[in-house]
This record gives sequence, C-alpha cells and structure tokens, in this order.
Amino acid sequence: MATSVQPFYLAGEWRTSTDMLSVHNKFDGSEIGCVARASREDVLEAIGKAAQAFEQARTLPAYKRSEALGKIANGIQARHEELAQLLAVEAGKPIRTARQEIDRTISTYTIGSEEAKRIGGEVLPMDINAGGENRIGIVRRFPIGPIGAITPFNFPFNLVAHKVSPALAAGCPIVVRPASSTPLCALKLAEIVHEIAPACGLPAGMFSVLPSSTDAAEPLITDERIKLLTFTGSPLVGWPLKGKAGRKRVTLELGGNAAVIVHSDADVEFAATRVVAGAFGYAGQSCISVQRVFVQRSIIEAFGKRLLAKVQALVVGDPLDDKTDVGPMIDEGSAANIEHWIEEAVAAGASVLIGGTRKGSLMLPTVLTNVTSDMKVCAQEVFAPLMTLVPYDTFEEAVAAVDDSDFGLQCGIFTRDVKYIWYAYEHIEVGGVIVNDISSYRMDHMPYGGVKQSGFGREGVRYAIEEMTEPKLLVMNMG
Repeated sequence: MATSVQPFYLAGEWRTSTDMLSVHNKFDGSEIGCVARASREDVLEAIGKAAQAFEQARTLPAYKRSEALGKIANGIQARHEELAQLLAVEAGKPIRTARQEIDRTISTYTIGSEEAKRIGGEVLPMDINAGGENRIGIVRRFPIGPIGAITPFNFPFNLVAHKVSPALAAGCPIVVRPASSTPLCALKLAEIVHEIAPACGLPAGMFSVLPSSTDAAEPLITDERIKLLTFTGSPLVGWPLKGKAGRKRVTLELGGNAAVIVHSDADVEFAATRVVAGAFGYAGQSCISVQRVFVQRSIIEAFGKRLLAKVQALVVGDPLDDKTDVGPMIDEGSAANIEHWIEEAVAAGASVLIGGTRKGSLMLPTVLTNVTSDMKVCAQEVFAPLMTLVPYDTFEEAVAAVDDSDFGLQCGIFTRDVKYIWYAYEHIEVGGVIVNDISSYRMDHMPYGGVKQSGFGREGVRYAIEEMTEPKLLVMNMG
C-alpha cells in the first residue's frame, strides 16, 4: 500500500508539492510517511505572510496569546499517547522517554501561556542627576517581528516548543523548518495550531511548518524580514549560519561534550544511577548528555562497579517496547561513525570496559577508560551512548579537566562541600552548573544555553522571550 503524502503547513494552509521526503522508522527502517517539502518560493511566501501577520500579532492582547498557548497544551494532552508513539517510531526514542518528552512539551506551552501575561518592564527614576526633575522613565518590551526557527531531530516536539512557545507568547510570528529526520512531529503540532488558531485570533501567517531542503530554507537565514534566527544543531552548521544572517539577531545552541565530577564525599550509588541515566538516555543523543565523567581516585573502583552493573542491566532494542532503555541512533551512519571513534581511541590506548560494538543503528552502551583529552571521544561531541571514565586526585584538577573543552553548555558535580560547589561555579566556563545531579538535568523554565563552541543566547521560555523582544524607553516630562 502506498504511503499517503503529508502536506506542509504554510500560514494556515496545507500545501503539497512534487518534492517528497520519505520518513522511516528508526528501528526497523520501514517507511512511516512521505512528506511534501516546501520550495524556496514557499519559504519566501511564508516569510511574507509572517511579516503581514506581525502587524496584527504585535497588538494581540496578552490574554489572547496566553489562551492560544494554553489551547495548544490542551491539544497535545488530548493526543498524548498518539504523539508519544509517533515520537518513538520517527525519532527512535524509547516509549517511556517519548512520553516524558510529551509531558515536557505540554509544560513548555503551559509556561508560555503564563509568561505571555508577565511580559512587563520597569519604571526608572530619572532624577538621579540634575536635569531629571519632574521626569519619569518607563521601559517596556515589544516583539521584534517574524522569527525563523531551525530545529533538530533529537527532541522534535519539545525543542520545537522552546522556539514556538516564546514566539507566540511575545507576539512574534514564527516559521519552523524541522529536521529532515523527524518532520512528522512538527507537522502534528501544525494540526493542533490549525484547529485552535481561528478561535484565538491568531492571524494566518502566525505559524508555518516547512520541511525543506537546506537550499530552500536559506531565506530564513538571509531574508531581512526575519528579525531573529534561532538554530539548534551542530557547530559545523550553526556558525556559518550566523555569518550569513546579516543584521538579524541569532541564537545558537550548538551542543557540547558535557562532563560530570563525582567527588569522594558524594553518594556513590545515587551518582552512578544518575550518570547512567544521563549518558545512555535516548542513546546519548542530547546536547547535554553525560560524556566525560571524572571520579576522585579514592572512590573510582566502588563507583565503577556500581556503574558497570547498571549499564549491564540496560535493555537495548525496540523503542516501542516498554522495557527498552536504549533504542537506535538516528541512523546507521551515525552509529558507524562512533564505532570508528571507539576503534581509534582503543588503538591509541583506551580500554573498553563495556559495549563498544553495534548492530546496525543500535549502539551498545559503551564505557571507555584510559582515555586522553585529545581523543575524539573526549574532545568532540559523540552524541551517542558512550561515556569516558577518568580518575582525578584533587577537585581543582577535575575542574580544570572539565573546562579543558571547546564546548561549554552544562556540567554536573556531585559533592556536599559548599566550597567545592562555589569553586566549580566560578571556574567552569559553561552556561549552567548542576549540583548533585547530572549535566543533562533540565527544567523547561530555566535559562538554557552555552558559551564557547556551544553557542550563545538562552532558551527557557522567559529567557527566549527576552531574545524575541526589544526594550523600548519612554521618558515623560511631568513638569
């Protein structure tokens, strides 16, 4: 039976084309959908309609924007299991983890609904110097205009939400180009928006989802009507986009090789449990997945035994099986690439404590030791179910090792000592330090982003709203 064609969503209309993209089950390779891709002309049309919609959207009352986001959250909740099943098949995410992502997505839109009513400002005293008498200053935030969003495959519901929710809350139309590996999830969101938009007063050009080729999507980067480009993906793609973006604002979330420190005063059992969850959840395909683990030498044997026992117990297999902990990587090429990196590391002296092999796109959870900081498995982002285990003697030595990285997204430290916590906070160049938990800990309202090769700008709904709005000053002479 032929697979039906899923149209794309352009400013309130479903469109089709002759350019088709086949979408596959990441576990067994079967075709699960065929998506019509937008052309460059379609992208330009969506941008034009977003610019037109902005004239209405910028005056849309806060309660209307809040209502729309609340209805999106409710629409997702009503289709919770359907969307989780799609996520498990399209992205290869284990079903238990997929359900958690749907929960988080609902939360992200709910937070947006709340924040839409809290975009405030401040009153400035003007009389701090002579000449300011009888004057009052007011600062208020205004939406900047249409947003271009390029989203990744690994969280195809929630990372889309982290761009759409703040944009709609702020009153900015948004055009989304989803990852080619996982476009169906974003198009399910379009179905929900399409249902609620008329009743909420959202103009037709407020939202578009356009699967497309890289060339067709280029106007999202170069067109001056787009006022902010928000991109989540690899540094190899992200930094060149910034160079093409001209005068528009750009926010980049470009990944990392996140580290965790386990100090001798930590709860070793808890730390091992959390490290395994952070390193191997969704096959390590998260920008803040635990990749480098530094353990104080006096406890590394005890920690290692607990860690390896927990890794050995992980179930690898079909994402739709409730028992599965680790599913496939996004494609076989990605798994083969990491297998090659492991072979390179072993040839250079590294030891495999567990794992190290694959079957197709299923990569066995892998722990390496005897590694050096210049090996690819340490220096680059593996984006795979792989972690390295390294002993250290002093906490300061561990902090220096964590910071010896081109990336700086988040890190985790396990210790009860406040002076060590503060030392790490002051000395590790990252966007976030997570204490007594793993680098991959994230709540959807917190500021999230990095430094160095990990990019710049922040997500987390309120912080993204700040990126998508412009403060404007009003000074009134009341004399």
